[in-house]
Amino acid sequence: MKVAGGTLLGGIVSLWLALAAGPGLAFTPDEPLADAALEARARALHAELRCMVCQGQSIADSNAPLAQDMRAIVREHIAAGASDDAVRGFLTDRYGDYVLLDPPVKPETYALWFGPAAVFVAGAAIAFALVRRARAGARDAGAAPLSAEERRRLDALLDDDA
Repeated sequence: MKVAGGTLLGGIVSLWLALAAGPGLAFTPDEPLADAALEARARALHAELRCMVCQGQSIADSNAPLAQDMRAIVREHIAAGASDDAVRGFLTDRYGDYVLLDPPVKPETYALWFGPAAVFVAGAAIAFALVRRARAGARDAGAAPLSAEERRRLDALLDDDA
């Protein structure tokens, strides 16, 4: 059986290849968007989002597979017309506020904002107390007064040196 441009089998194979290539046409993590303005927005968002694997890097700096997936998600949402806030909202719904390198200050993120300072202050207070206790202990353990015999021997030693 013939169809326009080839056989039925050829048409089915062509259709199958087109469908199989579909996932290959999806966004890859580092494939830039065609529109330069959209790509600039995507890159700016990449720099604001934390890699959940590396945790000290943005998804722009990380080579972790999860960071690559997150970069692709950002590009897909921006290409679909989502605003930057919508993309941030989608990722914070999925990963929590910790995904933002600059999380908002709210009760759920107080530990992120004030935890390091609280640990520093507590450590400084403990160090201050230990130093103060050590100095007080040294003062309390000062030399006992010399006995009459020790005083006489010390005076004899000092007279010999003079």
